[in-house]
Amino acid sequence: MHALRRDLHYAQQGTIVRPHVQDQTEQAWCLTLLTNAVITWTTEYYGKAIGELRGQGRDVGDELLSFIAPGHRENINFFGFITVDIEAELAKLIEGWRPLRPTRVHDAGLSFLLNP
Repeated sequence: MHALRRDLHYAQQGTIVRPHVQDQTEQAWCLTLLTNAVITWTTEYYGKAIGELRGQGRDVGDELLSFIAPGHRENINFFGFITVDIEAELAKLIEGWRPLRPTRVHDAGLSFLLNP
């Protein structure tokens, strides 16, 4: 979780730069809001991915899920800008959700990827 917050806060080089306490508090709250949004997004898609895998008959035991944390950040673009074709992205939605990426099985176990 700390690594995610640090990466989200990278634009300010990981420091609170505002001179006034109220502004520092607002900056901290914004970081908290952004962190919570990432965690919520990831958690929702983990749930969808697990449901999809179980629906395909794959054995995804609850004990395996104890090793999964929604604070991963591999799917986040922290640097630069991206161009998004909003109409094309909206057309991809299935009942309001982006489609899941295909699953991959590794020697170390089952892994699944989520669309960012």
